Amino acid sequence: MSVYVIADIDIKDRDAYSEYQKLVVPIVEKFGGRYLVRGGTIIPGEGDWSPTRIVMIEFPTADDAKAMMTSDEYAPVGAIRYKAANSRSFMVESIDVSNDSPKDE
Repeated sequence: MSVYVIADIDIKDRDAYSEYQKLVVPIVEKFGGRYLVRGGTIIPGEGDWSPTRIVMIEFPTADDAKAMMTSDEYAPVGAIRYKAANSRSFMVESIDVSNDSPKDE
């Protein structure tokens, strides 16, 4: 079952974050990840959440996403992101849309 890693990222150092962006793509792809959203215009919806930059990555499984985030390849690249931006993220599993009774809505 696919999972989606969704992050709200507040960039503090544009140059360092640009370097991170260049380095992270092949690592994400190595673990089966695929970018669905990487920035773009945010159109406000309900509530008072005001994200600054949204990134959404699809992975085949939660284990694949966790393996990428804890990999030796990602560690030095992740360190760049930790210095260049503040972020909040979560992972959510997809649902089987062919099922007439969703698990939790």
